[in-house]
Amino acid sequence: MFGFVIALAVITYIDRVCISQAAPSIRRDLGFSETQMGWVFSAFTISYALFEIPAGWMGDRFGPRSVLMKVVLMWSVFTAATGAAWSFFSMVVCRFLFGAGEAGCFPNVTKIFTIWLPSNERVRAQGILWLSARWGGAFTPLLVAWVLGFMSWRLAFVMFGALGVFWAIGFYRWFRDRPSEHPEVNAAELALMDGAEKNAPSHASVPWRKLCSSPTVLLLWLQYFCMSYGWYFYITWLPTYLRDARGVSLEKSAVLAGLPLFFGGIGCFVGGWAAKKLAERWGNVGRARRAVACTGLFMAGALLVVATRINDPVYAMIALGLASFSNDLAMAPDWAACMDVGGRLAGSLSGSMNMMGNLGGAVGPVVVGYILTSTKATADSPPTLAGWTTAFLVAAAIYGVGAIAWLFIDPVTPLEPDEPVKVPS
Repeated sequence: MFGFVIALAVITYIDRVCISQAAPSIRRDLGFSETQMGWVFSAFTISYALFEIPAGWMGDRFGPRSVLMKVVLMWSVFTAATGAAWSFFSMVVCRFLFGAGEAGCFPNVTKIFTIWLPSNERVRAQGILWLSARWGGAFTPLLVAWVLGFMSWRLAFVMFGALGVFWAIGFYRWFRDRPSEHPEVNAAELALMDGAEKNAPSHASVPWRKLCSSPTVLLLWLQYFCMSYGWYFYITWLPTYLRDARGVSLEKSAVLAGLPLFFGGIGCFVGGWAAKKLAERWGNVGRARRAVACTGLFMAGALLVVATRINDPVYAMIALGLASFSNDLAMAPDWAACMDVGGRLAGSLSGSMNMMGNLGGAVGPVVVGYILTSTKATADSPPTLAGWTTAFLVAAAIYGVGAIAWLFIDPVTPLEPDEPVKVPS
């Protein structure tokens, strides 16, 4: 199960990150302005956000097996279709539909974890999952730069889209929504799962009023919005920033652009490990998760400010990489909170949190585009370094709001109190 999940996480980030490295070629061939490219980036994020709750709800109700198979096929088709875009409108439509498909990924993976893993393994699983996702994105710029060396960006998108088709076929043939129905799972393994199958898909209704009125849920939404606002810069505008503001070549930018996601992957793993160790030391899971997440978001904002004060592009990228590391310290606590607070509603809760996060991710690239446009000397001149600095400072302030929100989050008490949360041993 975990092998399929890790492979999907890597494919997900390859398909979403590849456009940032191909963006200069796309802008040149299709004549897009900075503002138009910002909307192309955000078309994915807007639909990704809008379809998170429906995708999570479908996983809770119908099961992740059929839902994941369908959404992976959908986004793979529109990854390939991106290579056939001929205008601004057609590109926006392809990226919007691509995002609608990808919206089903992580809520349904989280649902799988609540069904197939005992509670004391889920935080570590989330840390490894997001490490794999981030590292998939980290190596994508190198992969895309290499692929663009011998084929056009159009053919490259077709090739990347094929990866998801093969995954969907293999996953649907092997996976089962209930571990007890899988021919390779025996009674001893079911016993180790510690009753996790109680979270299997059911047709019970989702208590949306309780979900939307919970302070914990509302604050989870707010902090994830703030975190994603800053993080999406790394998979949208970063290659452009390196070339326009720092004068970095295509080949070197491919290496440097991967640093934030590489460091972020480590942050995902370290965040899960640190939250577990602190919980053991303090005897308080909620306090441990708050400490890790709040510290991570505060440091992410502080390091963005540091990056604006550094002239050398390599050292600036190291600062941005450390900011991404700090950002991703909060990932395991975030998604662990969705599993423990949500229980059988984990798909719907994680989908709603990811929806709010990706609304932040949709706003971010557009705001950056407008900041760059408004600070240029003339319409035809490249963005100024002052414009990039302003964009970083805005993101740093928003990170601060997210850090404050985490101080008031209860990440362990379930929405449905009849489902006890077990402290990791």
